[in-house]
Amino acid sequence: MPRPSKGARLVWRDEYRKKNGSLMHAAGWYIQDGDRRIGTGCGRSELGEAEKRLQKHLAEKHAPARDRNRDPDQVKINDVINVYSTDVAPDHARPSETAARLAAVLKFFGRMNVSEINGKVCRDYMRQAATAPAGRRQLEDLRAALKHYYREGYVTSIPAIVLPDKPEGRQRWLTRAEAARLIRAAWRMRQTWKGQASDRYTGRHVARFILTALYTGTRSGAICDAAIRPTEGRAYVDLDRGVFFRRADGERETKKRQPPVRLPDRLVAHMRRWSRTPIFLKYEKRRKSLNLGRMISHDFVVEWEGQPIGSVRKAFKSACEAAGLGWHDEEGNFETDVTPHVLRHTAATWLMQNGTDVSLAADYLGMTEAVLRSTYYHHHPDFQAEAAERITAKAPALKVKSNVVRMR
Repeated sequence: MPRPSKGARLVWRDEYRKKNGSLMHAAGWYIQDGDRRIGTGCGRSELGEAEKRLQKHLAEKHAPARDRNRDPDQVKINDVINVYSTDVAPDHARPSETAARLAAVLKFFGRMNVSEINGKVCRDYMRQAATAPAGRRQLEDLRAALKHYYREGYVTSIPAIVLPDKPEGRQRWLTRAEAARLIRAAWRMRQTWKGQASDRYTGRHVARFILTALYTGTRSGAICDAAIRPTEGRAYVDLDRGVFFRRADGERETKKRQPPVRLPDRLVAHMRRWSRTPIFLKYEKRRKSLNLGRMISHDFVVEWEGQPIGSVRKAFKSACEAAGLGWHDEEGNFETDVTPHVLRHTAATWLMQNGTDVSLAADYLGMTEAVLRSTYYHHHPDFQAEAAERITAKAPALKVKSNVVRMR
């Protein structure tokens, strides 16, 4: 049985040469669409441009019909999604992630008419989704696409999208002992060959990520994108002032607030040391001499062989396994409830445990006071302290006025 297609997506391919040394394909971002692989001509640092070309590819692949005021039974969901992919999705904070979700929606709904969508179809979609949160998020994208299509006047009416109840947020956070174990495991991770550890460390970029996330509570995407000095189009760290600008200049503000954050002195010292630490890059694999290579300094908060990384999730999971923060299932596969986002939960929890003012903590983390209070405030030492004290206090004596009426 053929493996189902994941839809059009971006993949990174390293340079590859034939045995005679001729170039087979250059390193860069490619659009993988089923069995097709299309070059974007974009290098490692040009992910944003590659995402725009992915959106253009999707728009050209499914050219939407744009007749106005059509009945819902005359409009394919395929048209709806591709209008949204062209008009709205490219302006999202992470268009490649939006494109992946829309591809999943197209796979299930693409051939349906708008009029065919109802509660049962939405429930059927949730049953086949990889996870409940992923399925819900994809249905939210479908709802947004339908609303946009309707507002643009392409269809006379749209159905309601029935969403499952939103799952409660995970409350997992790390103790300080667990965090120290995780950092130590990431720092010591080495590449192995035939069961023997080599002298090549493979997890030190993960250790840097963990330290930055724990000390600032910043989301993983902003950390992975950040430069270690002012850089156009990127979040960056100003090492002179000790401030992390979590949103690039000119980047649109989203619901996921990312205000600048003052870095703790300890983290600033680490980052200054990272910026001065040279790293060794090997030349192409076909060059076997161990003496060939070049030394460069770090340019990004989290990088691998001189380049920023798109995601730390895979290496982070390996660090969790090395630290023993998880378990193995019946088939021997490692599973863990510690994800990169848990570090943000941990930072918020530690701030509350240390008695930080709610307003200051919310501003530092880049979240609303309402979210901080509803999710993390129970860790605060002052949580309901006054109420707990008053419940055991002796009630004050009441002064009762006499209602006796004196008769003459």
